[in-house]
Amino acid sequence: MKKNISVHGLKHSFTTHLLEIGTDICYIQELLGHKSSKTTEVYTHVSKIESPLNKI
Repeated sequence: MKKNISVHGLKHSFTTHLLEIGTDICYIQELLGHKSSKTTEVYTHVSKIESPLNKI
C-alpha cells in the first residue's frame, strides 16, 4: 500500500517526536513560529505506546 506524504504530515510527526523525547512545548512552539501554545498542541499527538524504558 502506497501512502502519500505531505509537509503537513511531516510537521505533525516532527512535533510529536520532539514532545515524546521530552522537548519543552514552549521550545516546539518557538520552532514552529506559533504565537499560541494551543496552536502548537494541534500538531502534537503523543503516542499511546508505552516505551519499555519507562519500566526500568
